[in-house]
Amino acid sequence: MSELIFYDLKQVAGLAPSLSTQVAREIGRRIVSQTYAPGDLVEDEGTLAERYQVSRSVIRDAVKILVGKGLLEVRRGIGTRVRARSSWGLLDDDVLAWYQSAPPNGDFFHQLMEIRQVFEPKAARWAAERATEEELAQIEAAIERMEAEKGSAEDFVIADALFHRSILRAAQNEFLVAMEGVIFSALLSSIRLTNKDPRENEDSIPFHREVYEAIAARDGARAERVMERLLGDASRRLGGMLDEA
Repeated sequence: MSELIFYDLKQVAGLAPSLSTQVAREIGRRIVSQTYAPGDLVEDEGTLAERYQVSRSVIRDAVKILVGKGLLEVRRGIGTRVRARSSWGLLDDDVLAWYQSAPPNGDFFHQLMEIRQVFEPKAARWAAERATEEELAQIEAAIERMEAEKGSAEDFVIADALFHRSILRAAQNEFLVAMEGVIFSALLSSIRLTNKDPRENEDSIPFHREVYEAIAARDGARAERVMERLLGDASRRLGGMLDEA
């Protein structure tokens, strides 16, 4: 379910449901979950074709998709090998989405949080300096949705994700918008890793409200500081839960 929510938040459909893309998704999930570890050889075309009940040409097209995402390499006389993680397109929408179907990975989550702590405080500062009135209204609508959400934990996380996405877009930097997937993946992963309802953290919404108020007041320095506190608190709290698990 989280994989589908990720695609919904990104406002993309994910890979089109052709046979080759369906097979690429299945193999991709196995790679990010380390069923196939870096350096491993993937089965030959005939074996994969039999497993997925498709033609060899479908397998070849699926492999091409994963080669394009940096997950696989094909070498004549050797076979198809899983590449080192340093070669993966980790910010690729599909790769981030496939992590939502893989077993929860604490190390991956911690790395996502570290990246968020690098770029989101600056995004909040720039949003305070650059946001249009319409963009401010979108940030406020997202925090109000968080405050009003009484449904599922996933619905709350969606509202949270929309809040952070609105800030990235209000910063008016195209490279920051390209980082949306990191936020979505981190927020969805947090539920899967801790099995906790994020609304149980009573400090969360006031932190978010304070970020919005700083942005609305055009106080960039304060917006940056509060976003640092918000993310630092979330990282420490969720890290503690993972250590206890």
